[in-house]
Amino acid sequence: MSNALTDLLSEKGWLLADGATGTNLFNMGLQSGDAPEFWNQDEPDKIRALYRGAVEAGSDLFLTNSFGANASRLKLHDAGHRAYEFSKLSAELGREVADAAGRKIIVAGSVGPTGEIMGDAGTLSHESAVEMFEETARGLMDGGADVLWVETISAPEEFRAAAEAFGNINAPWCGTMSFDTAGRTMMGVTSADLVKLVEDLPNKPLAFGANCGVGASDLLRTVLGFSASGTERPIIAKGNAGIPKYHDGHIHYDGTPELMGDYAVMARNSGASIIGGCCGTMPEHLRAMRKALEETAPGPRPALEQIAEALGGFSSESDGTDGSGPKRERRSRRRA
Repeated sequence: MSNALTDLLSEKGWLLADGATGTNLFNMGLQSGDAPEFWNQDEPDKIRALYRGAVEAGSDLFLTNSFGANASRLKLHDAGHRAYEFSKLSAELGREVADAAGRKIIVAGSVGPTGEIMGDAGTLSHESAVEMFEETARGLMDGGADVLWVETISAPEEFRAAAEAFGNINAPWCGTMSFDTAGRTMMGVTSADLVKLVEDLPNKPLAFGANCGVGASDLLRTVLGFSASGTERPIIAKGNAGIPKYHDGHIHYDGTPELMGDYAVMARNSGASIIGGCCGTMPEHLRAMRKALEETAPGPRPALEQIAEALGGFSSESDGTDGSGPKRERRSRRRA
């Protein structure tokens, strides 16, 4: 499928994605417990500044401020009926910034998890999840997004529902899961599981990968798992800027710009071609990542020992693909 994202990736070979949304907005005054999506209406200049910060730091694409813009999450703020509206606003602001950048910038419509549990153990049906994702997706595409970007997903059922919803409106998409539990997602998915899931989907993503999780080291181990599968689909790496530390009443990430520069180069060498940051990643980190990627020639895939030495140790001995680590209990063989 030809798309602005695939075209730019083909032209450049690798793309720098953006950094954190939440961390940057908290620094702008967002309060804990507030829904960032309201700022698309109430504080549009700050959302423009969020997007512009990534562009000016060298990002080739940025995600919209719509991570929680679905009916399930917004109903916690008595705004479940505004999912389409907030999604469209987030993309319109993004389109405005991208079109004024003077170079090609991809506006990626962020689609976060519903916050509900699907399947036999949960309360959200497949049909309801598809409907919810489709509403958000329509808003983003109507607002001018180039591509949809579902992120921080833990459950395969939710990934499938998002894929179906995006297919219903013929929208191009990418998808990432968060591997934060001994190399697995919270619901037990390994890097190998995600590769298989992606290739089994009727509506396959343009690119797939991992975001958030624990730290940059763990994320790169997962990326190595993706590339070891032999997949030819572009791989996304969006790791956190170090490890979160609680200090003076606030959470800070300890990753320096220099560390994130090393991470970016190692991510590319590990097989990722779309590389960005997640929690804690600020414009100064992105500038260092851009510089490192432009000035460092591609190299061989790093060994786990090299990753640990450069970025810090792993949070678990296994990445989950060898059968170690927690697993999701199988309650039914039926696919949602």
